[in-house]
Amino acid sequence: MSLWQEFFKDPVIFFSFTGLAIVIGMCVFYAIFFYLKMVKSEKKRK
Repeated sequence: MSLWQEFFKDPVIFFSFTGLAIVIGMCVFYAIFFYLKMVKSEKKRK
């Protein structure tokens, strides 16, 4: 059985990796969000 088929057939693997992808996506979003806010604040300050 291929890894791709196993990924979609086993709900534990599917939900684990889906949850992990959501958490990593949120971390990346907030890192970029706060970095852009910091840059904007520094420009406004000068």
